[in-house]
Amino acid sequence: MAFSESQIPPDAQHYLVCGTEDCEKNCQFYCNDCHQPLCEQCRDEHQKNKKTKSHEVVHYKQRKRPLPVEKCKIHPTRNIELLCEECQIPICSKCTATKEHRSHAFTDLEFVFDEKVSLKCHEEIAKIRNYFDPISQDLKKEIAGDVTEIKKIMEDIRTSMKAEAKSVKKIVDTITSEKIEQVNKIEQSLLETLNNQNQQIDDYINSLNDLIKRFYGYLSPSNIEQLTFALKSENFIIRPIPETSKPVPPVFTAGQYSKEDVAKLMGKIIVPNTKPENRKIKPMETASTQLKPTGKQRKQDRENSDVKQTLSLSSSVTKVREYTVPGVDDVYHISLGKSGRLWASDYDGNLVQTDLQGNQLQKIQTSGGSGYHTVTQDGDLIYTEKNNKVINRITPDNTITEFIKTGDWTPLRIHSSHINGDILVGMKTDEEGKVTRYNKTGTEIQSIQRDNKGQTLYGVPLFITENINGDVCVSDHYIGVVVVDKSGQHRFSYTGQGSWFPPYGICTDVLGHILVCDINSNTVHLLDQDGQFLSLLLTPQQGVKYPRSVCVDDENNLWVGQRKTNTVKVYKYLQ
Repeated sequence: MAFSESQIPPDAQHYLVCGTEDCEKNCQFYCNDCHQPLCEQCRDEHQKNKKTKSHEVVHYKQRKRPLPVEKCKIHPTRNIELLCEECQIPICSKCTATKEHRSHAFTDLEFVFDEKVSLKCHEEIAKIRNYFDPISQDLKKEIAGDVTEIKKIMEDIRTSMKAEAKSVKKIVDTITSEKIEQVNKIEQSLLETLNNQNQQIDDYINSLNDLIKRFYGYLSPSNIEQLTFALKSENFIIRPIPETSKPVPPVFTAGQYSKEDVAKLMGKIIVPNTKPENRKIKPMETASTQLKPTGKQRKQDRENSDVKQTLSLSSSVTKVREYTVPGVDDVYHISLGKSGRLWASDYDGNLVQTDLQGNQLQKIQTSGGSGYHTVTQDGDLIYTEKNNKVINRITPDNTITEFIKTGDWTPLRIHSSHINGDILVGMKTDEEGKVTRYNKTGTEIQSIQRDNKGQTLYGVPLFITENINGDVCVSDHYIGVVVVDKSGQHRFSYTGQGSWFPPYGICTDVLGHILVCDINSNTVHLLDQDGQFLSLLLTPQQGVKYPRSVCVDDENNLWVGQRKTNTVKVYKYLQ
């Protein structure tokens, strides 16, 4: 069962099912007479059928939209299907014979409707894809960054508050210790006074007991004289009770403070009375149909725009440095990563990461090939495993995960867009090749396989890159350089300057130049953005032999990898 066209993006031909009954193959073509989507097999049968062989069958993207059914107000039994070019009003076929439109020229309204609807829809789709959606995605990233920043700020505040509380508590503990020590000293002094008073009373009681004993000793009559004498002695006088005093203990007066007083000691949180600033949104350029980059890339594009105003081709090419890549026999492909990291591979599948001093950081054994790895905007490396028909991802912590499965198609070459992070994958079967576009999450969003006439674009896509205008540039060993625009429409092909041009590594620069290796003449061709040959940028005279891979770094230097050597050479060609 075919999907509704309203559910299908106009450039997403792989989502639409053939409209022929009991056929569930992918739609690639469209009959403008029947208004029916067709797969390749049904198209062939449609064009062989006597009843339909005269029908106009086109690529699905070039289809005509069916005209909405509307009755003529003058001839209610007839449908409006023509446009009077002089009167510029829609009419039915019967109206052409009336005197109001006699000898006027008429245009099929279906054509006009299709043209205007197609133009308007594509304009709106372009606005959404190129501006509103990327800007919205940027805002999500910015908001996510703000979330992370706010969480960090609040955690810092919590940490500061805990540190403040710890500081206040330390002061409280110190003061408490000092006051307790003061209480201890007062207690010691009071107890000493009481102990002294107690000792005085003990001594007094003992003296009373001694006096009682003496009195008992003089009670005998034979000692009357002695008793009389003793009573006159001071030793028999009862001394008064010693004076004692009741100690006055200290009184503790609780501190006079409130919760607010303590809060003042702990500092305070202030929410600035500032109106939140609206996030800046870049205005839409109404005349632009290019893909709009996202996030950091928009800033980079502004910088590149400034660079383009000052950069131009140099009159000569200068070698600025060389690097040796350990662990590979030759350099068939180069991917430059962040922080001065270089990924290089040979044809046998040795994939090596080094720093710019030539120190090997990581080595992976893969299925091999040319142009089969790329570094994403996030710094991850992704590479194809053609034997398993999967695409793997290596994160900065060196974790390898399976990212995309390509089904019946063998993934060969890969490129991560510097414009929007999309992933372009060159694939093939035994019969033909294609380029599939995935988004950052690995969801297929576009399939580029045929031109407007239904002819196959690719044989074996060896290398893939993307130009500053969104063009997808493919180096096909059997066809040449094939360039399509971002919607998949064929723009041009470049087949070299001689009789045989087998292209290999390909890249673009900030000026929109296309640089491609020619393994027949051992040179690097320089083309402009529209495929015009400019020069042989590198030849054996510049020290290049068997060039197989090229890429341009952030400093606009050209890196060249070669066969039969693991030395990478770096050239300056812009000034």
